Amino acid sequence: MKKILLPIFALLITFSAFAQTDDKDTYTKIGDDAPKFSFELEKGKTVKIADYKGKLILINLFATWCPPCNIELPLVQKDIWDKHKDNKNFAFFVFGREEGWDKLILYKAKKGFTFPILPDLKMEVFNKFAKQSIPRNILIDESGKIIYQSMGYEEKEFQSLVKLINDKLNQKTTK
Repeated sequence: MKKILLPIFALLITFSAFAQTDDKDTYTKIGDDAPKFSFELEKGKTVKIADYKGKLILINLFATWCPPCNIELPLVQKDIWDKHKDNKNFAFFVFGREEGWDKLILYKAKKGFTFPILPDLKMEVFNKFAKQSIPRNILIDESGKIIYQSMGYEEKEFQSLVKLINDKLNQKTTK
């Protein structure tokens, strides 16, 4: 009996990890002003998210141990960061839930990521947006409003995020 229940339980956990946004699990919603918070941009240098008003801001909430996060982040590197990292109208921050600089610096180097991966050791950033569940993406427009949120990783949902970012940044450069 255990041999049957264990694979079924594993499948249920996997499917729940890929689930999309559930309002009961989210403190913010599309159309809300982005919460105010500060974070460490590099060791010893703290900034406020409000410092980036006027830019399209993508926030990714993840953990190094999270399987869907480890599927999504290489795609974020290729499809979003590599394409927009030099765009002055774009800011991107990845926060490691319950993880500090020591772990995140090693993780970033091992994976070859070039985007900012920042600590959220006490979940102070995470708790501004959600109660639980990762990965999460939050897109904040130039006026400071949340225009997109997702929970979990699903290819079609991720592609809609990529398209939205591309469209918003292309609009900004053609104005």
